[in-house]
Amino acid sequence: MQFKTLLISFIFSALVFTGCNNKKEETQSDAKTEKEIQNSFTLKSTNGQNINIVLENDKILIQEYANKIVLLNFFATWCPPCKAEIPVLKKLQDKYANDLVIISVLLENDKTNEDLINFANSYGINYIITNGVENMNFQNALGGIKSIPTMLMIDKNSNLFQKYVGMVPSEMLDIDIKKVLKK
Repeated sequence: MQFKTLLISFIFSALVFTGCNNKKEETQSDAKTEKEIQNSFTLKSTNGQNINIVLENDKILIQEYANKIVLLNFFATWCPPCKAEIPVLKKLQDKYANDLVIISVLLENDKTNEDLINFANSYGINYIITNGVENMNFQNALGGIKSIPTMLMIDKNSNLFQKYVGMVPSEMLDIDIKKVLKK
């Protein structure tokens, strides 16, 4: 009789642990799916354009600009150095229009697209500005932007070529763009 009780306890325990194991595998699968989702972002520009970005291994894939150099510019409208670099970015966008796309990623939560369009018009901005919650998710996935302005130069193969923190002299950006073009 004791043997039967022990056997039933053993079988019951085995079933319980097996059930927990399967549930754990589902949780790991869900976490994987969530991680994949966190690596894919759709930034919205002030003119309604979607910019699809995927972080894959060490690459930053920007689907709409796969064959261009992309300069991601993380900024805020209240930031004096961010405002001071606008003329440099405008000149670069004009000079390298066929090879370069500048995408400014706003790191503020309280700006409407109308606010940003007015900001862009007052500074004569000729490059893309994105706005929305997804901007914050994207910068978090990159490890968080600690100070602004911060720029990431991505080459035509979606590799991070250079990270710039703070104001960058136009000559340095120009030299780096030429280096990427020679690759």
